[in-house]
Amino acid sequence: MSETSREKPLHAPTDQFPVRGNELLVGGIPLTRLAARVGQTPFYAYDRALLTRRVAELRAALPAGIKLHYAMKANPMPAVVGHMAGLVDGIDVASGLELNVALDSGADPREISFAGPGKSDEELKKAVAAGILINIESFREVGVLATIQQQTGWTARVAVRVNPDFELKSSGMKMGGGPKQFGVDAEQVPELLAEIGKAGLGFEGFHLFAGSQNLRPESIIEAQRKCFDLALRLAEAAPGPVKFLNLGGGFGIPYFPGERRLELGGICANLATIQEDARHKMPEAEIVIELGRYFVGEAGIYVCQVVDRKISRGHTYLVTNGGLHHHLSASGNFGQVIRKNYPVAIGNRMDAPAGEAVSVVGPLCTPLDILGDRMNLPEAKPGDLVVVFQSGAYGASASPRAFLSHPDLVEVLV
Repeated sequence: MSETSREKPLHAPTDQFPVRGNELLVGGIPLTRLAARVGQTPFYAYDRALLTRRVAELRAALPAGIKLHYAMKANPMPAVVGHMAGLVDGIDVASGLELNVALDSGADPREISFAGPGKSDEELKKAVAAGILINIESFREVGVLATIQQQTGWTARVAVRVNPDFELKSSGMKMGGGPKQFGVDAEQVPELLAEIGKAGLGFEGFHLFAGSQNLRPESIIEAQRKCFDLALRLAEAAPGPVKFLNLGGGFGIPYFPGERRLELGGICANLATIQEDARHKMPEAEIVIELGRYFVGEAGIYVCQVVDRKISRGHTYLVTNGGLHHHLSASGNFGQVIRKNYPVAIGNRMDAPAGEAVSVVGPLCTPLDILGDRMNLPEAKPGDLVVVFQSGAYGASASPRAFLSHPDLVEVLV
């Protein structure tokens, strides 16, 4: 490998999956054998050992006492949620159906929280009945929860989701700062807290989430510090002590050429400082970090099969049986402003030289159906298996799987 290629890697790191005998191993299983076991392509495969290792590595780096919650919107596959429930301290859900999966996983209801800007009355009643923590995101929700509590006698456990007056710099997706549909604007929170107190709801704390998919430790550190300081100010108007303080997450993973894995050292040191401050200024609060893609993103792959190889005016296309209908984010149509390639490989030709520039496309009748554009890959033919890495988060559940009515995928945890 030349010095130039070392400085500018062709794709994000994929060394979490080993290679043996020219094949990628997933859960210790050669890819072609796994495909035979699954019984079809396309499919998603998630490696449970990688999930376990990621949580363990983060726990080892964090100061003791920081709680970890899994944001299951990143990957709501029931088997994945069940596995994660045994590793983390709690689950964060974003719908009533996700709540069903979280409860079925065996997660402690007292460690399940529910966020979302459009919770229905039925979902709120369901959440109160389950005894989970509800992140209030509007004044309307206070009134609905007060009615449910009065009618049933069940305590509505609540935290306030705050839309901060700042954002997570260099964030892939900004979830706070400026006008947002998420949470309650920080300047309105004191009034909301007064309403919660009048309604007699079971106030427990705050949820602050400034942004997601960030690979800059200094940005995450700044946002966490600002979130904590904001929570301290807002706590002065709270109807009770803060017991729950969710500082969000925002930890990113490398998707694109030149990106590297997030350095945790400074982030964890900053959390230790915040934790020490909280012991004196917010003594009953448990600090929570909520992560989704950071836990599961690098532990999953998407696998499809080459069905045709064609050349159009000198450029080679590998046409596969998978595409944007299964993996919208890899196609570039899930928030990318300028399309960039996820890491892609020919999973049964891992030791072959990357000898040709090709585009990997799907079977859909749209030019948007691209999994890899002008990538250097080993020469592939029909029957070979294309692998898209970093596919454990926002894959199957975030894709328009009914689009153009092609066959559906399956998901496996191995």
